Amino acid sequence: MKTQPGRTTVRSLATALAATTSALSLTACGVIGGDNASAVSKKGSDITVGLLLPDRDTTRFEKFDRPLIEQRIASLTHGKGKVRYANAGGSVATQGKQFEQMIAAKVDVVLVDAVDAKAIASGVRKAKDAGIPVIAYDRLAEGPIDAYISHDNELVGEVQGRSIVEALGSKAATSKIVMMNGSPADPNTARFKKGALGELENHVIIAKSYDTEEWLPSVAKANMRKAIQSVGLANIAAVYSANDGMAGAVIDAVKEAGAGKIPPVTGQDADLAAVQRIVSGEQYMTVYKSFMLEATNAAEMAVAKVQGRDIAFDALTRDTVDSPTQKGIPSMLVPVVALTKDNIKATVIKDGVYTIKDICTPKYEADCAAIDLT
Repeated sequence: MKTQPGRTTVRSLATALAATTSALSLTACGVIGGDNASAVSKKGSDITVGLLLPDRDTTRFEKFDRPLIEQRIASLTHGKGKVRYANAGGSVATQGKQFEQMIAAKVDVVLVDAVDAKAIASGVRKAKDAGIPVIAYDRLAEGPIDAYISHDNELVGEVQGRSIVEALGSKAATSKIVMMNGSPADPNTARFKKGALGELENHVIIAKSYDTEEWLPSVAKANMRKAIQSVGLANIAAVYSANDGMAGAVIDAVKEAGAGKIPPVTGQDADLAAVQRIVSGEQYMTVYKSFMLEATNAAEMAVAKVQGRDIAFDALTRDTVDSPTQKGIPSMLVPVVALTKDNIKATVIKDGVYTIKDICTPKYEADCAAIDLT
């Protein structure tokens, strides 16, 4: 997808979601409309939201999350609110410095997607000492955070694991699979793995399992080569890949090893390249997480927290989760769905993430026609 069309899609989607998220999350507790709409705030619309994202290797962060958050904050603040943005590029040290810069700039609230959940705790504490609330975005950060928004990450792993078992069918019990887990520094990795193992253990044979430093596709590819050498290409019946970037690397390794047919490979994030691999049959599935709802609701949280709309904030955080350093964190967990070639139209196309034209480029035209994606 080219940059400009992608941004157009995000703008139109954000407009549609803005009304939906506001209506569902805020009117549910009666905090929007009537006299409540003019309730006194701690601060008005002239606010600055600090946004710290972890890397650029995960396509969604720059292409969707950042612009959606920026657009929703602008909408909620009548164009007066600003976003101070920084991307860590996968570096823990860089993100620590960026956090300190946010504090020094006296932003009103920080949305942080941590590169390393434990390492970010010192920055969270410094922000707290400075009176700046912190909302953990997508990954659960340690330290005294005010709220957390993500997806049900254990369910993500369950969906991935269940998809493998279903793909293998009656051969599952005697099938050897390889697990390509995410970064050990990311707390979501443990949740993905727990959910996946709940579906895979006692149903398949886990021949090899790897953690992937910083979610790097290059690391996943190197580990897949090791697995092929150890287990044997013909003996690998499926690969659990925790996300789409690694799935692409795994598939490349399998193809380079000379596979005539690629075994079922899972993924997560519904990256465009992954959706195209699913269309062509190279990737079995991906987990589609509505990062649109996650991003827009994160913006709602940030603005509500700064403006002191406690009832609105509570309406957005009806769940609670525990971190290693904090219990009962107010949270929102956004649902997920398994995306296969059978429901592309009902998911990413229906939601405006991609168009058929985006997916069905000349390379994939025949594959698209074969599954009636036209």
